[in-house]
Amino acid sequence: MSDGAQAQPHTTPAPAPTHGAGGGRPRRRRRVRAGLKSWLYLLPALAVYGGFAIYPALSTFSFSFLDWDGVQPPTWAGLENYARVVTDPLLAGAIGNGLVLILFFSIVPIAVGLLMTGLLTARGGRGTTFYRTVYFLPQVLPLVAVGTTWRWLYSGDGAVNEFLGAVGLGGLARSWLADYHVALVALGLIGTWCMSGLCMVLFMSGAQKIDPALHEAAALDGAGRLRRFLHVTLPGLRKEISIAGVITTIAALASFDLVYVTTNGGPAGQTNVPALLVYRLAFNEGDIGAASALAVVLTLLVIALVSVIRLLAREK
Repeated sequence: MSDGAQAQPHTTPAPAPTHGAGGGRPRRRRRVRAGLKSWLYLLPALAVYGGFAIYPALSTFSFSFLDWDGVQPPTWAGLENYARVVTDPLLAGAIGNGLVLILFFSIVPIAVGLLMTGLLTARGGRGTTFYRTVYFLPQVLPLVAVGTTWRWLYSGDGAVNEFLGAVGLGGLARSWLADYHVALVALGLIGTWCMSGLCMVLFMSGAQKIDPALHEAAALDGAGRLRRFLHVTLPGLRKEISIAGVITTIAALASFDLVYVTTNGGPAGQTNVPALLVYRLAFNEGDIGAASALAVVLTLLVIALVSVIRLLAREK
């Protein structure tokens, strides 16, 4: 080194920051605190849901194994109540009637909703708002009022029989809700009237989300309105059809107020449904165990059918 050269000071490089266990702990603490804070926000809703949904469900399940009238001390019944649900013609028949109502509350309204959606989309949107309002009106009306109105329409001197007489079909006139052979069908048609508008509104909303370019491409390929609906609109409504199927199936199996107002289970039990029998067994006959077992079976049936609907509607 030359004499004129100046010595450079020796500096040591600063240590690089470490991201080991020490650096990760503060982040983990912050995440834990954020998680606890979010649970604190959820606690009120969880408390309400647990008190009014989870606890009653668990209580119903426990009651289903008891022989109890709601007043005297209960005794253990085991699976006797569930065996009664399967073997008792009254209870098993109510479950069968509920399954039949799925045809009128779910399958037929979905078909009618798809038909109305196809017709309205073919019109290019003209009059859509009017039809939506008219067909959705039954969803706004209380079912008690709907049942009272249809009970009058179906009566011996009601509007249905008056119409049949006016068109020369007076021989078909009868008290529809009091006829042993047609009461369940007449009740189911009320459900069809109530649910068709809901399905149509769901399908119309879904049809508006479909890319118009798909319809234009299909039209250029020579597809008519029917083929465009079957191959473009219908596949695009898969999710909406699934939602409609779930809602209407639950409405069919859990129907109570409409049946209670119109037929109250008659004639001769032909329109008994599970929800109505749960009410009767628990509050009229004091058979809490059988009512709870029927409610549990109904819940499992709803879960099974809804799971099948979601599975069938799942995207491939």
